[in-house]
Amino acid sequence: MTAHQLHPDTWVDAYADYLFNYAITRVSDAEIAKDLVQETFFAGLKSAKNYKGDAAERTWLIAILKRKVIDYYRKINSNKGKAEVRMSYSSASDAEGDWMEEQVADPFSTLENSPIENEELGLAIHACISKLPQKQAQVFKMKTIQGISTEDICNELAINPSNLWVMIHRARTALMGCLNDNWF
Repeated sequence: MTAHQLHPDTWVDAYADYLFNYAITRVSDAEIAKDLVQETFFAGLKSAKNYKGDAAERTWLIAILKRKVIDYYRKINSNKGKAEVRMSYSSASDAEGDWMEEQVADPFSTLENSPIENEELGLAIHACISKLPQKQAQVFKMKTIQGISTEDICNELAINPSNLWVMIHRARTALMGCLNDNWF
């Protein structure tokens, strides 16, 4: 299998709408979403030399955009002040592991290097996951945190793929609301 290649000259035509739709569902402001897509394209151009070709071009750009969305919310939160952050965390949670759907190194962002903010966000995410209905939380953790394939999850839980994606969508929506209320 050959590695994927980058074609930056086609990014705007091929991916701008997809990236915008992804961003607008996360920030709910068209201008901010446009800015995040533009920042994603710039970051992609600047870090193109680091692209290994393991993922498709669109997947790689989405991973960069996810970091841009996280950085956007971190910036907003840092402007509010840390004293406003309140959450409960159960150390008995079985939600061990990485809280991010995908990780991508963004060499232009300085915010992900703050251990205090990373720890606070991780605790907030775990607290919000614990508030989800049990099956939603289970599906979300299996797919997003543990990286289990759709087919394996559907077989194990005796659900169909459409049902799985509805549960994941509902979990993400609930988590975003919870994080907006308790962290962002």
